[in-house]
Amino acid sequence: MDHLIYTAYSGLSASMTQQRVIANNLANTQTTGFRAELLASTPVTVKGSGLEARAMTDAQVRGASTHQGDLMPTGNPLDVALTGDTMLAVQASDGTEAYTRRGDLSVDANGTLVNGEGLPVLSDTGPITVPPDNKLTISPDGTVLASDPAQGQAPPTAIGRLKLASTTGSEVEKGLDGLFRVVGGGVLPTDDAAKLVPATLEKSNVNPTQVLVDMVDAQRLFDMRAKVVSAAKDNDEKSTALMALPA
Repeated sequence: MDHLIYTAYSGLSASMTQQRVIANNLANTQTTGFRAELLASTPVTVKGSGLEARAMTDAQVRGASTHQGDLMPTGNPLDVALTGDTMLAVQASDGTEAYTRRGDLSVDANGTLVNGEGLPVLSDTGPITVPPDNKLTISPDGTVLASDPAQGQAPPTAIGRLKLASTTGSEVEKGLDGLFRVVGGGVLPTDDAAKLVPATLEKSNVNPTQVLVDMVDAQRLFDMRAKVVSAAKDNDEKSTALMALPA
């Protein structure tokens, strides 16, 4: 068998990974605070005499785009938009601290402040619990203020402060659950200077037009690589025919 087929197969595998990344980005063009995934393709060459003529392809998700998504005012006092490299700390489903840009907050049936994925939002001391029937507002520094309608004109009370963390100087990676974590474990420190935009949401930073163009290009590349497999098959059959002994 012509070794070309192994090269072509690695290219097809990379194309499938690329298509999955594109499909995931396209599916999240309307997801609040979503960060587009980035794919990196690396040539992998086997060193040695006569082995370096062809290189395999290794394609993996290497990170996520960090550019700011468009901000959309909503008028909802529990919506917050993060700016710059700031991220909001949440409690992941496994109980660990993780980070997200999704700021569509609400109060669940247990009185816990959660984001749009239902994950508890963290302060420096843990999840934030809201007193029953209180109205909430969030200040630009992340302080959560609660006011009890039964107390009339009494000033609102601070019940916690959102943990806003900066990723500057820290290496974070995006997991399969869409949340960011510190590479190697650990947590990010609170950034006391971080600010957010109340009553506003950050849209996904995916560019739908660019994603559609990327999808067309990826499909064409897959077709080209599939033709290489067909060419390798033809070469193999012709080589076998040339070497066949006459009857």
